[in-house]
Formats: sequence, structure tokens, C-alpha cells
Amino acid sequence: MRISWVLLGGAVLALAACDAIRVPGDGRLPPEPKPAIPDGAPGPPPPLTPVNDPYGEGEVDPDPTPDPVIPDSDETDPVTDPEPEPDPEPEPEPLPIKFQYYAPGDLAPGSGTGTADAVIYAPDMVFPIKDAPTYPQSQVWRPGGYLGGSGDQCDVSNYTAAWRDNFCETRSRERNTPMCFLNKVHQGQDLRVGTPTECRQMVAMRPAKPQLHDVVAVEDGIIQYVGGYYIQQKGTETGNIYNYIHLNMAALKVGLGDSVIAGQDLGYVSNDFGGTPTTFHLHFEIKAPLEGQGIVHVPPYMSLLKAYERREEGRGELIVDDMVSIASAPEIPDDLIIIE
Repeated sequence: MRISWVLLGGAVLALAACDAIRVPGDGRLPPEPKPAIPDGAPGPPPPLTPVNDPYGEGEVDPDPTPDPVIPDSDETDPVTDPEPEPDPEPEPEPLPIKFQYYAPGDLAPGSGTGTADAVIYAPDMVFPIKDAPTYPQSQVWRPGGYLGGSGDQCDVSNYTAAWRDNFCETRSRERNTPMCFLNKVHQGQDLRVGTPTECRQMVAMRPAKPQLHDVVAVEDGIIQYVGGYYIQQKGTETGNIYNYIHLNMAALKVGLGDSVIAGQDLGYVSNDFGGTPTTFHLHFEIKAPLEGQGIVHVPPYMSLLKAYERREEGRGELIVDDMVSIASAPEIPDDLIIIE
């Protein structure tokens, strides 16, 4: 009897292991056999596309893309090549040479003792002659001047000569400044203007006064004096005082107390001098406030030079003079009065 129960239990286990029990004649097809898995195979091949929740844990990754691999902290980034340095800007072309000049203080031989002061006392000023060619030089020790020898003021040589300082030139009256070594000196710079042809035109006009070459304000300011043969302007920015001497006083374009701006017309180059003869030119002065000196006449030469370079959009070429005169004051005849 015990053997029968054992056999019956084995039969039940055998039935449970079957997918289905087929009774002959029930009309059903036998199940298709499953493909055999070779011995030792790891299981079915992996899916061709990522599968969400492959382990049935109920969590779905919205982005199945694998996270990037972050290198360990001790790994360094590869060294990249530095940005190439930009090419340096080319040096600008030098401005053309428009005129030649002697050094400040290098006066005409025998005309006095200059001061080699290269300070630019009005660094931003406008050149006082509007647009005509200009030749700063002595009006006394060149042709046509009191002590200039042969020739007249319209001599071609006066319009081809290099620039030359004449601040501190010797004069016959007390015109002084602490900037010069001697007393009785020229306190400004004389400017010859125009061409030989225009000079002859001005000479032919006498006694009428010329109106050929405009004189302009060198900076913003106020006209604070109008005299017999010159006007005086005080600069707003610098506090400098500028004297424009030998203008055509009958054709002034400004009056006492007028405000002016840099480059504004003031009048014309002429030879007005209160009845005393002089050449056609502009005598230009700068009086600047100097510590411990007050407001005194200072050399205008270098300020004029820089202003002319700006006006002409060119540069001056320095002439090296091996014969710089540092002699004592020249002798002036007793009957000759040289003031400006």
C-alpha cells in the first residue's frame, strides 16, 4: 500500500511539470517546442535598444543614455595651445618736413644773447596766422631791417630762410624780462608772412593798410586791451596774456571786452606802430604766470613751432648751427631807436 502512494505522488509531480495535459481526442494541437539553450550559454541575447527598468524594480529612467564618464580628480586636462599674439600695429609714417628751424635761443649772429628755453608755454594754442606761409625771424638784422644790410623787406631770401628765434634780441629801450640775460631786449617773436609778391603789394598800398593775411586768436579768451598799434587777449584756459602787435588797427574785427574763440579772426598783418616805421609783420608775445616771477614775458618760439606743425600737418627739421652766437649785446647807433 505504501508503494502505491509513492507512485501516485510521482505521477502528480510529473503532471505539474507539464505545460499542458493533452487528452487524446480533445482537438487541441500539441504545443510548439521551445528552442533549446546550449549548455553553458549565459541566457538570451541582450536587446538591441535600451530597456527601461530591466530588473522590474518599478523605476523608469526618462533618459536611458548612459552618464558620461568623469575622470578622477587627479587627472589633468590636456594642455591647449595658447592664442597666437596679434601682429603689432605698424609704426605710423612720419609727417612730411614742411620747414626748417634753428634751435631756441640761437639768434642771428650779432643780434644779442638768446635763451635756450625749449618750454612750450602754450601747448595747445592755434597758430596766430590763419593760413599764409610764415617765417619767424628778425625784422632788424635781416634785409629790409634797420641793421640788415643791403636789400629790402621783400627780398626773396627773407622768404626762404629757416625759422630763427629773436626773443631777447637787443633793443635800445627798457623792454625787459627775467627770461633774458640782458636788459633792453625784444620781448616776443617777429613773424614775416606771405610771399615776396604779396610783400611788394603791401608796400605799394602805402599809405593804405593791407588786408591780405588774417591774424587769429590763439586760444579762447577776452580782448582786454586795444591800443594804438596792438591788441591784447587773456586766455581763458591758460591765464596767458597774448599781444598781437602791428595790426591794421583801422580794420580790426574785434573790440575791447569781446569774447573770442581759438581761430577767430582778429584783424590783419600790417605795420602800424604809432608813426614809427617798421616792416610788415606780426610781433607776437606771450606773458605767462610763472611761480615766483608773476606774469612775465616768456619765449613764444617753441609754442609757435608746435602750433605751425599742427596747422601744416607736417614737422620742422632742426638745423644744427655750429656758429651759435653768444656774444655780448651789439652796438646800436645812438640815433637809431629800436623798440619792437
